[in-house]
Amino acid sequence: MTRTSDTPAAWDERTQLTTFLDYARDTAVAKCEGLSEEHARASLLPHSPLMTVSGLINHLRWVEYYWFRVVFLGEEDEGPWTEEDPDREMRIAVDLPLRQLLDEYAAHSARHRELVAAHGLETKAARPVRGGLHVDLRWILHHLVEETARHNGHLDILREMLDGSTGS
Repeated sequence: MTRTSDTPAAWDERTQLTTFLDYARDTAVAKCEGLSEEHARASLLPHSPLMTVSGLINHLRWVEYYWFRVVFLGEEDEGPWTEEDPDREMRIAVDLPLRQLLDEYAAHSARHRELVAAHGLETKAARPVRGGLHVDLRWILHHLVEETARHNGHLDILREMLDGSTGS
């Protein structure tokens, strides 16, 4: 895997934000390299049974979908979650091959890159979030960098617990 550098090719705000998001995405994928299906599905934390490598990758894929497609574009929410099972994307991930999850994450990330390139950072989301606020694309990118980086920390811990791998 060729991993994106965290050093942007240019110093404008858009390039910096998209570079950091791509770097965080690539880090999540790197955490999965060489991992067996058994390890990808392993639940190691007794009080957080949904915290698996597969679950986190699927969650990252669907979080981007939600923020870009549902909130920003205003599309109908067709995510896997339900009111009865709000974390379903993490639950169903253990029934899917890790390679499939990674391929879907990559394909959706590519579509989202195109979406971001086609809109100004100041463009407001079609749907409001908390308190009726319409965030802009800039805020969504910052949020996804934070969300992906936070879950990369979880992936770091899980990977070390699974097979001793550190780094990446």
